[in-house]
Amino acid sequence: MSTRYENPLVERYASPRMSALFSAETRYRTWRRIWVALAEAEHALGLPVTREQIAAMKRVVETVNIEEAERIEREVRHDVMAHVLAFGKQAPEAAGIIHLGATSCDITDNADLIIYRDAMRMVSDRLVELIRVLAQFAWRERRRACLGYTHLQAAQLTTVGKRAALWLQDFLQDAEAVQQTLQRLKFRGIRGATGTQASFLDLFKGDARKVKALEERVARAFGFRACYPVCGQTYPRKVDVEIVSVLNGIAVSVSKMTNDIRYLQSVGEIEEPFGAKQIGSSAMAYKRNPMRSERAASLARLVISLTSSPQMTAAAQFLERTLDDSANRRIVIPEAFLATDAILSLAVAVTSGLVVYPEMIARRVREALPFMATEAVLMRAVAAGRDRQAVHERIRMHAMAATAAVRAGGKNDLLERLSTDPEIGLSRSEIERLMDPRRFVGCAPQQVEEFLKQHVRPFLRRYRSYFPADHGTVKY
Repeated sequence: MSTRYENPLVERYASPRMSALFSAETRYRTWRRIWVALAEAEHALGLPVTREQIAAMKRVVETVNIEEAERIEREVRHDVMAHVLAFGKQAPEAAGIIHLGATSCDITDNADLIIYRDAMRMVSDRLVELIRVLAQFAWRERRRACLGYTHLQAAQLTTVGKRAALWLQDFLQDAEAVQQTLQRLKFRGIRGATGTQASFLDLFKGDARKVKALEERVARAFGFRACYPVCGQTYPRKVDVEIVSVLNGIAVSVSKMTNDIRYLQSVGEIEEPFGAKQIGSSAMAYKRNPMRSERAASLARLVISLTSSPQMTAAAQFLERTLDDSANRRIVIPEAFLATDAILSLAVAVTSGLVVYPEMIARRVREALPFMATEAVLMRAVAAGRDRQAVHERIRMHAMAATAAVRAGGKNDLLERLSTDPEIGLSRSEIERLMDPRRFVGCAPQQVEEFLKQHVRPFLRRYRSYFPADHGTVKY
């Protein structure tokens, strides 16, 4: 049992892969890889850095002596210099050239960008999986009529698949935002203390072309095609705003979907997966609580709440840089990624095992359908020669009376009321023929089919994923 606070995002919610990506070990190994790439570029461009020194660095690049670095940091009160000195102790031949010409942010900011890029790619993978699973569900349920709701009141019918398509469209938008952010993400570059590259220009004796070549070599070593055109000591902190805003968008989408699922589970129409030995309540043994959806909504709320912090940090950066960004970013950005990873994992788990209860859905449709069909009754009566306004008033009067009867504990007798009203003039059989739920879902099934074929299938094809077809799952 630990006597120190442990972050629940790591201990309970986020995946091991995402947690490892934001670990101290990954962070410090990335710093060392940047120092190696910098030394290699400096050697290639003629600075006094030898192959032997680079080889010495490479031998210990993965074996970070973190305890030694922490000991040194307690003395020097500077984390980057502590790791420079600890690295030098492991590679003494190279101790004199590690961090040559660099400032801390040449290492830390570039390392952060590498980690954020890899984390965004993990988020993208999760989103693709969620979109694939939801697409299959939407296709399978595209024709199943169900109650639609506006203002949380029963409205015109829709289909189960159409509702899933609404969730799916949000996630497609999120996936596009992730890809756009990844495409815009750049390397900070090797810029020195205030972004002017003055120290490197001195090292290369005024040769600006070599300074540029150095930066390009280091950026390419980590898969970046470009650096931010200008920066101060740090990369622009508005980049953090964009990254966390994209994660916020995903959280909003997951929260909306899981809230819908929680409501639908409360009325018995659908249900998230429930394990054979799962316990819903410590007191009420019969409970089947939507705990995954609730957890996803809870963590989504955290991500949404974190969005304002990078905005305030970017707004408060004086001139070339102030250090009030550092502690904040170390907490906010990893937590936003860890929580987003968790909510997407939960969303995949929920949607891949959603249980639909057709009889409950059909029963609720039957209960509401007489009210839904009143417009069709009105049109049929008018077609038979009745006065529209007179019929409308009779239908309104009967609908209000039937509603009052239901709320008083009685049955919905609207059909009987309508069929026995001579001013409406339609028989019970005529009215019942208007009650087919398929009449009231509009173009919902076709909308789902077109959406999946025209938008979701092309998206999934780009990821060599799957698209559901009439005769099972087809791999492209």
